[in-house]
Amino acid sequence: MKKIYAIIAAIVLALPAFAQGGKELYNKYSDLPGVSAVYISPAMFRLIGKIPDVELADEDVNFTPIIKSMNGFYLLSTEDAATGEKLYGEVSRGLNKSKYELLMEAKEDGEVMRLYSVGDSKTVTSLLMLAKDGSETTFLSIDGQMDRSKLEEVIASAAAD
Repeated sequence: MKKIYAIIAAIVLALPAFAQGGKELYNKYSDLPGVSAVYISPAMFRLIGKIPDVELADEDVNFTPIIKSMNGFYLLSTEDAATGEKLYGEVSRGLNKSKYELLMEAKEDGEVMRLYSVGDSKTVTSLLMLAKDGSETTFLSIDGQMDRSKLEEVIASAAAD
């Protein structure tokens, strides 16, 4: 019986750990050779939030409310096949054990891109993208308190293009 409690405790502790996985994965992979990494801090998002509305040319989508609601952005990209496989596998295993919901999947000629989110019916607290194209692997994590309806508008607009 103690083994069952230990296993349940380990699973429960693993879920929140992946919920903050962008930062941990960034710290783990960002200094490896062949990995390109970008981090945008909460302070930068506060600074960006002070600029006027950000819109795409010829589009009616305003990105400012979404940008203002972000508080962490982590991007990892590598063309090193071994590092990419390790990153892709680690993220995939974490997603399979977590509360992230698959929003979208696109596949074409061996390339795969998946978009996941976690939150409630009104707010998205984390948005993840995992993509693999041959030896190139890309991981993107955005954390914040993003309005789900505004985020859906932006994603729908981008998908329509």
